Amino acid sequence: MEKAIIEGAVKSVNGVDKDSIKVLFNSSKVKVDFDSAVTSIEEIQKAIENVGYPVLKAKVKAA
Repeated sequence: MEKAIIEGAVKSVNGVDKDSIKVLFNSSKVKVDFDSAVTSIEEIQKAIENVGYPVLKAKVKAA
């Protein structure tokens, strides 16, 4: 299942809050909390792209 593949890719990134990952496949979105001192949005994008899914747009909201 695609959702599980994307979830697994995001979970593999150090600094990601593993319990915060929400893959909204129907709306083509992934929501996740992460520690910006440990990782970046670019690293999360790269993990998603490495499993074969393009990232069209990334947005970071301050917590």
